[in-house]
Amino acid sequence: MPVLSAGILLYRRVDPGGFEVWIAHMGGPFWARKDAHAWSIPKGEYGEDEDPLAAALREFAEEMGTPAPAADYRLLGKFRQPSGKVITVFAAEQDFQPERIVSNTFPLEWPKGSGRIQDYPEVDDARWFPEPEARLKLVKGQLPVFDALAEQVRADP
Repeated sequence: MPVLSAGILLYRRVDPGGFEVWIAHMGGPFWARKDAHAWSIPKGEYGEDEDPLAAALREFAEEMGTPAPAADYRLLGKFRQPSGKVITVFAAEQDFQPERIVSNTFPLEWPKGSGRIQDYPEVDDARWFPEPEARLKLVKGQLPVFDALAEQVRADP
């Protein structure tokens, strides 16, 4: 059974005919100095007995430090990642403007082999990016998610 993950992909339309997406920069020392392909849809793992939308909403709140906005979330699809993980993604058109981002943290031995455990935020930044720039920011495995959203946005003017 693959690892299951669920996430929220918020978007907002901008003129002329484009859109922006809300994505998050992954936290921790591995991603600290990376920008290209170092951003992700806010998401997290869930168990097979849990509702994917409930998990996506929970994970969004944990990573952003504020609840996901009330919106009409639509299933965008299920996407297998290069790691084998399957992400169920829900999308909504919403102009999300949090005052600040306060992510939950995870423990990590850093530097590796040092025996020193430190806490790092799962997300150290999140913001809106226009379509062309978002394609350069998102981790490559999530580009099919972005393509599915682009197709949906263009089909539903």
